[in-house]
Amino acid sequence: MCRVTGQPLAGRLGVSRRTVERYRAWTLTTPQKRLQATLVEETESEWQPQVRAQARAAAATSRGMMVDVTAYFGFTCTGSSDDGRERQITTDISPTYVKQILELQEAGATEEDLHPIVAEAITESYFTEWGTRADVLRADFTSVSSISFRF
Repeated sequence: MCRVTGQPLAGRLGVSRRTVERYRAWTLTTPQKRLQATLVEETESEWQPQVRAQARAAAATSRGMMVDVTAYFGFTCTGSSDDGRERQITTDISPTYVKQILELQEAGATEEDLHPIVAEAITESYFTEWGTRADVLRADFTSVSSISFRF
């Protein structure tokens, strides 16, 4: 069985190996302010990339994600009675679109490069309600005031 020593961790935290051992044994439980700040920093640098990668993978394969957009939406559809206007829309988007958006972001796409795919995703989920109505509707957006994604 492999035993992880406290020396590398102690060095990163700027404390002694013995201090790390005391925390592991629960004889010390409340870190000093400096150590607490360092622990938060180390945790974020080590774990957050992994957590973020897991959330992105889940969003692209099964969960999807939320998009929040404030923009001018215009429509193309035979018989559309809804004129274009600025709207604030928060909606789920499907994993299929999430995967495309994440791949484009990783390839260095700008926010403007993402607009067509985001417009398509919003059309599917918000305007056509996953294909249950107005299935020939196409929404484009311009004058984007804000756009954000969350898992």
